[in-house]
Amino acid sequence: VRWHPTEDYLASASYDDTVKIFKEDVADSDWSCVATLSSHTSTVWSLSFDKSGSRIVTCSDDKTLKFWQEYKPDNSAGIATPENIPVWKNVCTLSGYHTRTIYDVDWCKKTGLIATACGDNTIRIFREELDSKADEPIFSLVCSMENAHASDVNAVRWSTKNPGELATAGDDAKVNIWFYSD
Repeated sequence: VRWHPTEDYLASASYDDTVKIFKEDVADSDWSCVATLSSHTSTVWSLSFDKSGSRIVTCSDDKTLKFWQEYKPDNSAGIATPENIPVWKNVCTLSGYHTRTIYDVDWCKKTGLIATACGDNTIRIFREELDSKADEPIFSLVCSMENAHASDVNAVRWSTKNPGELATAGDDAKVNIWFYSD
């Protein structure tokens, strides 16, 4: 699960191949599902919001990363928002980079870099291209660290204070700290 960075939303990844977005009803403090993101073909293991919260990246047992764009009512793209509730659309899928399950993903709020933890013992870092568009983003692999752990890499998390600092955890019972720079 991940909290939205600026609004009262909670997103969850699931074994049913979906991501669900929940919002609290302030009247009774109950949480209800306001969106279901479905495009993966297997378990969704993790997700991460971008800095603004208008995009989500998800990772899955299907070995893909999927990028989702939020469309609010009266958006410039003309995407319909029934009952004036924002909708999320899959706008990009990255495949072919990972050879096994992608267990975790983290979108750095400082640099915009995206790190993945994979069952092939590798961590990968992706960057959005400068000429990328919100509705058709383009991401490139900028770094791949094979054998980052002696077995599956289970978690990745960017530092909230130090740009380029990345922590990873693996089945080898180790936590490693990495520094990425261009």
